[in-house]
Amino acid sequence: MATQGFTTGIVHSDKAFGVEHGGVHKPIHTSVQYGFDKVEDLIGVFQGTLKGGFNYARQGTPTTAALEAKVTRMEDGLGTICFATGMAAISAVFLTLLRAGDHLVASKFVFGNTNSIFGTLRDLGIEVTTVDATDAANVAAAVKANTRMVFVETIANPGTQVPDLGAIGDLCRDKGLVYVVDNTITSPLLFRPKTVGASLVVNSLTKTIAGHGDALGGAVTDTGVFDWNRHPNIFAAYRKGDARQWGLTQIRKKGLRDMGGSLSSEHAHNIAVGAETLALRVTQSSATALELARFLEQHPAVVKVHYPMLESHPQHALARKHFSAGSWLLSFELRDASTCLDFVNRLQIPVKATGLGDTRTLIIPVAPTIFWEAGAEVRAAMGIADGLIRLSVGLEESADLLADFAQALA
Repeated sequence: MATQGFTTGIVHSDKAFGVEHGGVHKPIHTSVQYGFDKVEDLIGVFQGTLKGGFNYARQGTPTTAALEAKVTRMEDGLGTICFATGMAAISAVFLTLLRAGDHLVASKFVFGNTNSIFGTLRDLGIEVTTVDATDAANVAAAVKANTRMVFVETIANPGTQVPDLGAIGDLCRDKGLVYVVDNTITSPLLFRPKTVGASLVVNSLTKTIAGHGDALGGAVTDTGVFDWNRHPNIFAAYRKGDARQWGLTQIRKKGLRDMGGSLSSEHAHNIAVGAETLALRVTQSSATALELARFLEQHPAVVKVHYPMLESHPQHALARKHFSAGSWLLSFELRDASTCLDFVNRLQIPVKATGLGDTRTLIIPVAPTIFWEAGAEVRAAMGIADGLIRLSVGLEESADLLADFAQALA
């Protein structure tokens, strides 16, 4: 069969691996325990010699495994591990692959909760240096003898900065560093981090992949690019068999078995079904977001709009080079920041809520909410103005959204 398209592969993924009773979806497996006819097979699952078996739902179920196969295919990866949330996935990467005394270099333009966990890592004895990753030279300058990992987001939330993804990938390959790319905003439809040498790809499944605001989940995908022999923190117990699997094995054992950040089968099923319309949703929301960004950029009440596909965006060329569209995230600043809350209250269609990648347009003033805990100094360093407003554009007709924003701005 010829290579299948993105959506074709998703909607027929379960069938490719076999579904009970001819169903088109993998069913929701609610069992916590999984029994075996022979105890030797149970031992084989524990010791990793029996592939594809399940022993306890904390490390996965047939339903989560089916979703992992879908995400792996989307990212053209080697394998995927699903977690209860995107933050559980990010935490698992950091806490299972880094040790006290190690050094992490990260973009300073990241999601507020990701920035928060950097503080936790520092408390555990892991050095963290944040830099302006839109220029790979800043990342290179921060690398030290004890650097083990580099972390970036494809499009930063909420400021939409785009890192120099390819050049950072080259640097990580040359230095033997684990290169972690959070692909949540772009999704595997608009960008595959494997193409720039990413070792691990993180997706908050809650956002674009699930897309309906009804399920939490996260995923870590190993692209197969990184040589885990080069990473000194792989435990001796996992340094056996195919070295390409060492990273995934350690993340699953430590992140799921030991830390318990497990995705439920119910949410895995919702995410898998939501993923079937991923391409349709992202294509429409990206087009609407660009139309709305252009409208806002020309409005006299708006002083600045942040959207990578605008020609005025500082990393527009990088975005055009790597991404097939700009996705649904945009942010903007009103000329009179003091009118920010009144303006948001005048809008009738966007839902005043946190969250991203929903079918509905979501709106939130950034400084007093999701970045309030970070403090004014951190916000200033990240370029977050007091009047910054973040939008996650949904599936409403663009004409309706434009009319609503026009009346609110008036």
